[in-house]
Amino acid sequence: MDLPEEHLTGQLLIAMPGMGDPRFEHSVVYMCAHSDEGAMGLIVNKPAPEVRFADLLDQLGISPGPESRDIRIHFGGPVENSRGFVLHSADYPGGNATLQVDDEIGLTATLDVLEDLAQGRGPESSILALGYAGWGPGQLEGEIARNGWLTCKARSDLVFGRANEHKWTAALKSLGIDPILLSSEGGRA
Repeated sequence: MDLPEEHLTGQLLIAMPGMGDPRFEHSVVYMCAHSDEGAMGLIVNKPAPEVRFADLLDQLGISPGPESRDIRIHFGGPVENSRGFVLHSADYPGGNATLQVDDEIGLTATLDVLEDLAQGRGPESSILALGYAGWGPGQLEGEIARNGWLTCKARSDLVFGRANEHKWTAALKSLGIDPILLSSEGGRA
């Protein structure tokens, strides 16, 4: 089955029930990059409560300033989960170190953004994710074809909102889908 050429960069993936990978159960993934060469995204609704921002700063030798905010850390995905990524609003001028995903959201993976966040100079909205979700060429398209994921437009409130436990349901509802009515079984028309 051929999928239509769909560019998923800047979109959300919503895990379908029964997708088969427990690491992605009820996940909402913000797609940072998608091309013929593969895809990369960050799970935006799974906090990592065992890791605190202050402890991470201490481990990296970064001193928080008086304007420092407590940034919640998320499990970004199963690949390179000791590597940090900051998904943030486009108001942060990260220069060459920032991948501007779309008009509203950028991705920075350097210490500069952590230092700025620690001093209260960082972006207005942000999520710090450890690890990422990655797919090889054609892999994500295959998972979508097998009813593993739905896609929807990314909204800042879904990406950066603090109510992680409601993001999956809210993403589905943005498509007009009642989560109670979802089946883990795909069908053929």
